[in-house]
Amino acid sequence: MESLISCRTRPIFFLFFNLYFLSLLFTAITAIQNPSSSSSSIISRFQEYLRINTAQPNPNYYVAADFILSQAKSLSLESQTIEFVKNKPLILIKWPGKNPNLPSVLLNSHTDVVPVESQKWIHDPFGAHIDSQGNIYARGSQDMKCVGLQYLEAIRKLKDSGFEPTRTIYLSFVPDEEIGGHDGVEKLAESDVYKKMNVAFVLDEGLASPGEKYRAFYAERSPMWTVIKATGAPGHGAKLYDNTAMENLLKSIEIIRRFRASQFDMVKAGLKAEGEVVSVNMVFLKAGTQTPTGFVMNLQPSEAEAGFDIRVPPTADQEALLKRIAEEWAPASRNMTFEFKQKQSVLDNFGNPALTAADNSNPWWVLLEEAVRSAGAQLEKPEIFPASTDCRYFRRQGLPAIGFSPMANTPILLHDHNEFLNQAEYLKGVDIYVSIIKAYASYDEHAEATKESSSRDEL
Repeated sequence: MESLISCRTRPIFFLFFNLYFLSLLFTAITAIQNPSSSSSSIISRFQEYLRINTAQPNPNYYVAADFILSQAKSLSLESQTIEFVKNKPLILIKWPGKNPNLPSVLLNSHTDVVPVESQKWIHDPFGAHIDSQGNIYARGSQDMKCVGLQYLEAIRKLKDSGFEPTRTIYLSFVPDEEIGGHDGVEKLAESDVYKKMNVAFVLDEGLASPGEKYRAFYAERSPMWTVIKATGAPGHGAKLYDNTAMENLLKSIEIIRRFRASQFDMVKAGLKAEGEVVSVNMVFLKAGTQTPTGFVMNLQPSEAEAGFDIRVPPTADQEALLKRIAEEWAPASRNMTFEFKQKQSVLDNFGNPALTAADNSNPWWVLLEEAVRSAGAQLEKPEIFPASTDCRYFRRQGLPAIGFSPMANTPILLHDHNEFLNQAEYLKGVDIYVSIIKAYASYDEHAEATKESSSRDEL
């Protein structure tokens, strides 16, 4: 039988076969020379980090710290452990730049995660199980152990390529973000350690994107956690009274519900993004007289209260909202009072809206856009983060800060059951950070200004 490969085509076939074989051999040799940079090693390290249970309220901070420090050591990076508050280690890693006079860039991430209801997960939330689709199930896979380790993996790739930063890069792995950051980033941002770092720009966490494009956040909504309390005379459960505690609280709840609906309508109509409106959600309702077996059914309570998670964008009039709460939602005329469990200003320390420019006026934003584009991806229109992150402590000081997590084609599952991130998206995110960190570490504003000045002189 005549060969399927004719005499005429045989030399060409073997040429391509040899080239293919050589490419496979080169890939294998490269993997052997740099085993730590292989995809399987990158995923294994991510799984190892995810398996450390750092869930609030009892996070294993020291185990996480030891892991992060071991990664820094493997990369020959400078590192230190700081405890602004006892038993809450903060890891600070430094990749020195060739020009120490240039302000540094800080890449921030938090090591703690929110609690889990294990019985409602299809896989162990701290098992880092990979299913047949390549999805890695674990608490923190999106929020935000992925980002912290992607920073390190990106630096590993950059160092393997021989890249040296012009500008110093810092990485911070901080505690307690999920409970307000008061013993973590807030302490760091107010410390002498931070002042000596001479930070010019901060990159922190964002959100997953269900679409092809990545999301980036230039501001965030400030929390105003409010408890509204009503009082009134107790009475028989069968009698109709005026101004009972429950009746007055229910009136306020209905007024608040209408306000919430008006804000939500703008989101549903596409007039505003979620981060651009004031969100109000009732998170608890407390009233009634308890007994060992339930509640007293024939007694109207003398007190009733409800808690509301209110989030205010920096573009909103916070003073007008405060007036609304005092006059409409909890008026003293209806025997009502209110208090804030947490209240943060939408303004920075200089009286300006706490936001970062996300246009050509901000070189850090331009660098981010260009770096993502050069990595073969795109950014969505910049947004206001709908919740809160550690970024607020830096923006409060007037420092530019952007929230960004490279997770595309991914459902938003932070704080949800069955949180996962696909391993292919995780690996792609590492390459996105390679491009971003390289751009930031190479940026020299003085050199750019000199170049522009020379160009103008030539003209």
